[in-house]
Parts: sequence; C-alpha cells; structure tokens
Amino acid sequence: MINRLPFDLVHTALRAAAEATRLRILALLTQAELTVSDLTEILRQSQPRISRHLKLLSEAGLIERHREGSWAFFRVADQEGGAEMVRLLSDYLDPEDPVLSRDRERLVAVRQARAKAAQDYFSAHAAQWDRIRKLHAADEAVEGAIVEALGDKPVRSLLDLGTGTGRMLELFGPRIERGLGVDLSPDMLSLARARLDRAGLKHCSVRQGDIYNLSLPRESFDLVLVHQVLHFLEDGARAIREAARVLTPSGRLMVIDFAPHDLEFLREEHAHHRLGFSPETVSQWLEAAGLDVTLQKNIAPEGDGKIAVSLWLARDPRIQMAGRKEVA
Repeated sequence: MINRLPFDLVHTALRAAAEATRLRILALLTQAELTVSDLTEILRQSQPRISRHLKLLSEAGLIERHREGSWAFFRVADQEGGAEMVRLLSDYLDPEDPVLSRDRERLVAVRQARAKAAQDYFSAHAAQWDRIRKLHAADEAVEGAIVEALGDKPVRSLLDLGTGTGRMLELFGPRIERGLGVDLSPDMLSLARARLDRAGLKHCSVRQGDIYNLSLPRESFDLVLVHQVLHFLEDGARAIREAARVLTPSGRLMVIDFAPHDLEFLREEHAHHRLGFSPETVSQWLEAAGLDVTLQKNIAPEGDGKIAVSLWLARDPRIQMAGRKEVA
C-alpha cells in the first residue's frame, strides 16, 4: 500500500534527489550509516562537495545527521515521509547499474576497514571483558531468559540503551522492524556498527547519546532494553524515568543487571558505580516511573561464578484505543 504524501514534501524531496551524486549518496545510505570521510572515499569527490550534497539532502528531510564526538554519521531519515521517499527512489534503481555496483564495491572496502578497527579494539580489551564475563551467569543463559521473558509478542521498534557491542540488536534484529542502539562510547559504537554490518541488519543503527537525556521523541519505541548499564550510573532512577518517557502506550521496558555482590575490584578497576541491585530497588524505580512490573527473576551463576544476574520486565499501563491514548 502506498502512503500518500503532501505535495510540498514530494516536490522538495525530488528536487534534492535529482542530482547524480545525491542519488548515489541515498543509495549508499540505504545500505549503511556513513561519515563524510566514508562517502568521500567511496564517491571519489572532495569533502566540501560531499558536505554540500549532504546538507541539501538533510534539509529536504531525506537523511539525518548524528554527531559522535568529532565525527558525524549520516543515515536515511527516520521520519515516515522522508524514509518513504528514499525507499521508493531506491526501489526504482537497478542494483546492477555499473555506477551503483562500483559504489557498493567501495562500500564493502570501507566496511572491512571499519570491522578491522573494531576487532583490533576488541582484541586489546578482550582479556578484561572475559575476566568479568566468567564471574557472572553465562551469557547464553541470560539471553535465553531475556527471549523467554519477552515471548513472541511482535516488536516494531526496539531501543537498546547502553548498547555496547550491539549484541541485543543482533539478537532481536530478525524479529523487529526498527532498532536503535544508544551509547556514550565511540569505541563501543564502532564495535556495534561492525557487528550490525556483519549481521546484515540494515534496519538497525546506533548513535552516540546521553542515557539521561535522549534526543528522541516521547512514545517512540514499544520495547526498551537497559542491559548491564545501571551499575555504571550514579542515578539509575533517572535513567529509568528517561527510558519510560520514550515508551509507547503498552510498551515494555526490560532491565538486566547484576544482583547484589561484594566484588569491590569491579568498582575500583572497571568503574562499576553500584555493586548490583536488589529486586526491590529496581522495581521501585520502575514503579516510580509509572510502569507496572510484570516479572522479576534471577539467573544464578554457574561453576565458579560469583554474581547472579537479575531481570526486570515492566509495562506502560496505558493502552491505545481508537487512535487515542487512555489509562488502563
């Protein structure tokens, strides 16, 4: 079914896209998030020229720009009208066209370089991550508990706060329509992008952001995950309130974190602000944010592990009926 769009939007979008380089840029951004440097390398054009094209596409609402430290990443717009126009235009393009084929070959090279940089960073830090991983419940058991708790209810839009390496987006990517990961660390975002590229999850993306102040509209995601993040934060309750703000009516918020423990070296050496959380603490934060807690469980460690992992699932009590929001 074709969504009918306003004349002004279509006119502006077509004017912006009606140039060879800009159309090539749109085709590339349907494949991956890219920086100006990436596009300069792929398109073999100067940075000022590429920047001007990106500015025009952004002003037309076809693409979005996200700042990440000293870098800026560009991607196809999330807004319904702009995204629809880009999709329609890309559907008309012949993927075997020589120009587009050459662009995609260069895109593969850019992605490979990105993946190598991410792998180098991972290798340099793998030892410390493995040390921590061995202390708590196995990742497989935790992920299994997450999947089981969420059940088979359809998920249209997933927000993963503190996405880290992007594992949660990879895990749920095949069953969601749109996924976004937010993290403060550029190094972690590089790892996440490499993981999503490898998995071919074009409908998932990541961006740098502040978990306390998300640059996202209210009621924009029906599932929010906060996976192994709260123990790094000074104000977990505030992070929960901000996560609840972006939940749609009947949306769900899941928190996964450590149960209480006494391993002080994690605070001293790995910046853990809190040594785990009691079931009551996070449940109270969720309820204070206006959510109903529907599940709380612990996953025990195996072997020599010393830390249990806790899981909380909460739901926004509002329901959506006949196009308007009501309180359940």
